[in-house]
Amino acid sequence: AGDTSIPSPVPFLSYNAAAVTAAVANSESSHWSPAHSSAIYRIDEWGAPYFSVNSSGNVVVRPYGTGSLAHQEIDLLKIVKKVSDPKSAGGLGLRLPLIVRLPDVLKNRVESLHSAFESAIQAQCYESHYQGVYPVKCNQDRLVAEDIVKFGAPFRFGLEAGSKPELLLAMSCLCKGNPEALLVCNGFKDAEYVSLALIAKKLALNAVIVLEQEEEVNLVIDLSNKLSVRPVIGVRAKLRTKHSGHFGSTSGEKGKFGLTTTQILRVVKKLQDSGMLDCLQLLHFHIGSQIPSTALLQDGVVEATQIYSELVRLGACMKVIDIGGGLGIDYDGSKSGNSDLSVSYGLEEYASAVVNAIRIICDRRSIKHPIICSESGRAIVSHHSILIFEAISATVNTPAMNQIDLPLIIEGLSEDARCDYWNLSDAAMRHENETCLLYADQLKQRCVEQFIEGSLRIEQLADVDGLFDLVSKVIGAAEPARIYNVNLSIFTSIPDFWSIGQVFPIVPIHRLDEKPEVRGVLSDLTCDSDGKIDKFIGGETSLLLHELEGNDGGANGRYYLGMFLGGAYQEALGGVHNLFGGPNVVSVLQSDGPQSFAVTRVMPGPSCADVLRMMQHEPELMFETLKHRAEEFHVEDHDNDGTNYATLISSLARSFHNMPYLKALSPCSYEEVHNAAAEFGASEDEQWSYCYA
Repeated sequence: AGDTSIPSPVPFLSYNAAAVTAAVANSESSHWSPAHSSAIYRIDEWGAPYFSVNSSGNVVVRPYGTGSLAHQEIDLLKIVKKVSDPKSAGGLGLRLPLIVRLPDVLKNRVESLHSAFESAIQAQCYESHYQGVYPVKCNQDRLVAEDIVKFGAPFRFGLEAGSKPELLLAMSCLCKGNPEALLVCNGFKDAEYVSLALIAKKLALNAVIVLEQEEEVNLVIDLSNKLSVRPVIGVRAKLRTKHSGHFGSTSGEKGKFGLTTTQILRVVKKLQDSGMLDCLQLLHFHIGSQIPSTALLQDGVVEATQIYSELVRLGACMKVIDIGGGLGIDYDGSKSGNSDLSVSYGLEEYASAVVNAIRIICDRRSIKHPIICSESGRAIVSHHSILIFEAISATVNTPAMNQIDLPLIIEGLSEDARCDYWNLSDAAMRHENETCLLYADQLKQRCVEQFIEGSLRIEQLADVDGLFDLVSKVIGAAEPARIYNVNLSIFTSIPDFWSIGQVFPIVPIHRLDEKPEVRGVLSDLTCDSDGKIDKFIGGETSLLLHELEGNDGGANGRYYLGMFLGGAYQEALGGVHNLFGGPNVVSVLQSDGPQSFAVTRVMPGPSCADVLRMMQHEPELMFETLKHRAEEFHVEDHDNDGTNYATLISSLARSFHNMPYLKALSPCSYEEVHNAAAEFGASEDEQWSYCYA
């Protein structure tokens, strides 16, 4: 090592631990299969029946669930290639991150939910029917709402609104829906909201005004008389039944919404005195999202059905019991009833429990079976949307022994630090692993102290850090998770992770025929310490990932990850932290073409100019200011680096037009940027013109 008074550290690698580790890994990798990857990522548990891994090691979508045939599977990597390839190569020229919407999956979810209830109704001889509504707050995107109305038309599937803009959205969509579809009007209401709901009734929409607060009944009575509309009214009951998880906070006697039994009785009296008790036709309740078990579900349904029966006894013309939301998603594949991330039932068990509970109480009370309505938003839209993003870099591996300059380290060590080095070397020769780690850590801490005092150079400190990491790796100590930097804003695209700790399945969408050897956490682009993902399904604090490579043989050296089951709430709740806007969005349908899919719609994400406008800036004026600045400082036609004034201005314009996310690295000269840049005043059609698959 350059100093014969210090024993050589060769014993650290006397058995060539690095070679042994590599050999074991290669041996295991030779037998690695996509089935192994599917198991470690639990894809068959949380992903069934819509997601699986094909023989090439890529995640595929089974658009019709269990009814999907092998040739109908859609390879997500092929979608990414189609979307991200340049237009000259037949692609769409879009950057990641990307949301892939799958209307076929959405349709299957609507059909499966209806089928589950219809099967339960037939099996139990229930004497009414089921017709659900989709709560648009889960995902207000126009195409999502319109598709659900279209797919649900044969089943009288309707919409639920909780605000005035949502009500306008729902009214417009349902004009093309089944005339019997319900329009459930929830949320806090003022005179304008109630008037809108009454107008919906005048437009022959099947609107039901659900009273969330007792005073709302006065508005409904007064405005319905003024507008000469006979309304359909519902009441939301504040049940005693609640669950203890995070999503149960909206239920129970202290819940945010709903009327107590005392308030319900006062509402009945007011309607009766106004000659409008026959307008009261629906009972609504909600015991919280992600109901963990059917036992808790049945408790709530039984309590609500007793209230429904009492309203019938009091003279109300009751027809519908709306069980609200709560149909849960198994985010981690555990099928557990003791977690906010999972549920212990499927669609069939859920529907059977609801039908059974209502039937038993109604039969006992000799009450006509009501129409069953549910507001199952999360269960309908979660599966149909996939967020795909790219890992652009990762922290480096442990350095090799020949990368560490031991003479440089030893040169500046204090006496105490040199003593630690002696002890470390002796322990290594005796193969005392724990002692090695102890002295390596002690050496590192002493060197940090020396660096802070100014007696150790940064090159020496870096080599000490490398030596410590190498010792830790060779003796088999747990290697810290590496940081994978991803081209994404967690605050924009996965806000529930940041805000409430909601965990979603995150999986590489390719290379699943290779063994993932690295444990990593994900760090986003934002300048915020909370912009990282370090909690994953299964209670893991890191995710098994593959090494980033220059060329993986299938994705041009890029590494793509997918976040699944995020179709509910994430887009509506996402912000613009650091001015990162939403991703590009594509709709993909299964087709009989060679790739089994067609990109039918492209919705470009916000450009830098768009997100600046959101914060009241004026990009056109900003551009002019910068242009004048260039003129003011006499930017020459040809600067020293070869750029000229026109190219500079063109680059500025292009920056306003582009998305805030990073562009995949590729050689690009100022001249190419200039040639590719559009004029800043170009129309939207000129900026975005795409070919569809």
